[in-house]
Amino acid sequence: MDDKHTKGEMHGCIVCGRLYQLYVVSDARGRFIDCKLMTAGGKRVNNSRRPLVACEKHSEKEVEAAVIRAYGVQDDDD
Repeated sequence: MDDKHTKGEMHGCIVCGRLYQLYVVSDARGRFIDCKLMTAGGKRVNNSRRPLVACEKHSEKEVEAAVIRAYGVQDDDD
């Protein structure tokens, strides 16, 4: 049975920390499945393991550098 759970969460921009409201979907074991950004001015950062968000004003290079700084080099094998 595919039990999915959705909850509202506040997450900070990966670059500067500005807060954004997200709806996060997880499976029955609590593993991240997907998320939707509910606050204007932000963009979802694609990551298969965790919900991440960044301000629209940050460049892709800034976002990528912040993700590497926080979580290390990401594998795209998922």
